Amino acid sequence: MLELSDIRAGYADVQILNGVDLALRPATITTVIGPNGAGKSTLFKAIFGLIRVRSGRVRFGTEDITNEKPARLLARGIAYVPQGRNVVPRLSVRHNLELGAVTLADQSRVGERIEAVMDRFPALRQHQARKAGDLSGGQQKQLEIARALLLEPKLLLIDEPSIGLSPNLVRDVFKVLQGLRDAGVTVLMVEQNAKAALAISDDGLVLELGRARMHAPATQLLADPAVGRLFLGAAIEG
Repeated sequence: MLELSDIRAGYADVQILNGVDLALRPATITTVIGPNGAGKSTLFKAIFGLIRVRSGRVRFGTEDITNEKPARLLARGIAYVPQGRNVVPRLSVRHNLELGAVTLADQSRVGERIEAVMDRFPALRQHQARKAGDLSGGQQKQLEIARALLLEPKLLLIDEPSIGLSPNLVRDVFKVLQGLRDAGVTVLMVEQNAKAALAISDDGLVLELGRARMHAPATQLLADPAVGRLFLGAAIEG
């Protein structure tokens, strides 16, 4: 599905990723964990063409997509939901969805796809005429995910989906991601709530100092005392 080979990337004169290798299995959820500054968000930006890969290769299926432009990656079936709020607050929920579909080659299917994502997110259908900025944090996150799904991605990159959400809303977002995985979408996620994220994941990647320290089944990482002590302590205490 997605294969990274010796990825090195960073900003200006600062190198953040120092040779990351990763291979994702299709229709799985993989969670990337690690300390602040490990390069987790930088990794996503390198995959999605938002920063330049200085060396190494990114492959998607049989294609080399290293340093492809984001618009081309969207067309190939890769969608990215960055951390933070990324809706247009003054536009309605429906207009936000329509905006997310502007890159579709077949505009005749926009209405059909919007109906399909609103079936998956009933709250968005209920509030489709409301301004996006008036939604709750959890509903805004659902809108961001729904907007990405309009393009029917094969791979979804999602960065810190639980930031600012209550535990109940976090569970709702994680259920959505599990549903996507069960529908055949491959999900790569960065998540601060590492223990909860690994609990719904198939695999996990431990990133430290810009290197992949461990890539293993999520159950193995959850059971590893060293991983728990170094990276899951805050999640366990919370």
